[in-house]
Amino acid sequence: MNKTKDAFIIGFALFSLFFGAGNLILPPFIGSQAGSDWLYTAIGFAITAVIIPILGIFAHANIQGTMFDFGKKVSPAFSLVYCFIVYSISVTLPAPRTASVTHEMAIAPFFESTPLLSSTIYFLLVFLFVINRAKVINLIGKLFTPLIVIILLSIIGIGIFSSPDVINPSTFKTPLISGLLEGYQTFDAIGAIVVGGVVIISIKIKGENSFDESRKLIIKSGIIAGSFLLIIYAGLILTSALNNSTFGPDATRTEILTALSTKTLGEIGTTFLSLLVSLACFTTAIGIITGTSDYIKGLFNNSQLAYTIAAIISCIIGIAVGQFDVHYIIYIALPVLMFIYPITIVLILLNILPHKLASDKVFKSVVFITFLFSIPDFIKFIIPSKNIESIINYIPFAEQNLGWLLPAIFVFILFNIKTFTINKSAS
Repeated sequence: MNKTKDAFIIGFALFSLFFGAGNLILPPFIGSQAGSDWLYTAIGFAITAVIIPILGIFAHANIQGTMFDFGKKVSPAFSLVYCFIVYSISVTLPAPRTASVTHEMAIAPFFESTPLLSSTIYFLLVFLFVINRAKVINLIGKLFTPLIVIILLSIIGIGIFSSPDVINPSTFKTPLISGLLEGYQTFDAIGAIVVGGVVIISIKIKGENSFDESRKLIIKSGIIAGSFLLIIYAGLILTSALNNSTFGPDATRTEILTALSTKTLGEIGTTFLSLLVSLACFTTAIGIITGTSDYIKGLFNNSQLAYTIAAIISCIIGIAVGQFDVHYIIYIALPVLMFIYPITIVLILLNILPHKLASDKVFKSVVFITFLFSIPDFIKFIIPSKNIESIINYIPFAEQNLGWLLPAIFVFILFNIKTFTINKSAS
């Protein structure tokens, strides 16, 4: 019974660690644009914002190490650079974004506070939780998650049953792909390998489980977290789609979420939304900075001083970047995501597979080809040019920012056929 209880506590904590700023403001936004095509958009969003991240948790269950172990089959040097990039992205974009969203939606409507003051107080509180990291999982799983889920389910339930009869048509040319790409902006594939490490270390601190017991516990927790994420995302997309005729044509992500909460919960909806935003963003920031600090601590022989310094630097960066407008942070994040997200997805999938299908050679070749075919997507967002567009025209699915997908699958199959043939000849 205790194992089941632990699975739910860790599963709830995982949900909260995943469910941050992007997870809150993105589903209503794409739902309003998807309209009658909301289901296709929800499926696309679920692939990159639910399935891939939870597979990342499953990969952690198999490895039970650090993020460094995700890429070490490619090479130790690659893994070191990859970890540096991911943790740098995490503390400079998604973590500060939680402070920016909290200020815009939970503080500015009630208090005359500057973004600098809001982000400073916010990250001081985050720092206090990160320093007390042994209590993080229990506090988040038992206290924060139930409040987040109750408020969200209230908005979704009332929104669905009180929606108008008119639904505006979809503005997406390809709803499935649009949902999939918007799921990138949650950062959850990256979040999976960051916060998954937090869960691993938290379980090890207790020291009560064997490797196999921990693996089962992590997988069960991942399924619980994934189920809640799927329900909430699909519910928010559907609710927003059903009510999209009530939103202004140029409504922003935060404006749509605010309008939805006010429509469903009335005037008190603003207060509930403020609480929801604060909790959802706060737990994600804790998870990101704890994961980053854990990694730095591991690099310096488990030095608590290194952990503390890493947490302080991460919070200072959060204060500095958190002053910017949330839409600006989303805008500058996109080219970075186009580059690092495909590599992260490939590493997650390869780490789930048995070694005979994901040997060191397969890791090296698939990651390299993914990196190579992600470059045009990255450059396209930084330096738009006709030369890049002409290259993209020759790559299947590149127009949908998925030019890496078929080459990665092809190389994976090719190298496994080659390995199978060599082993068969040898036998």
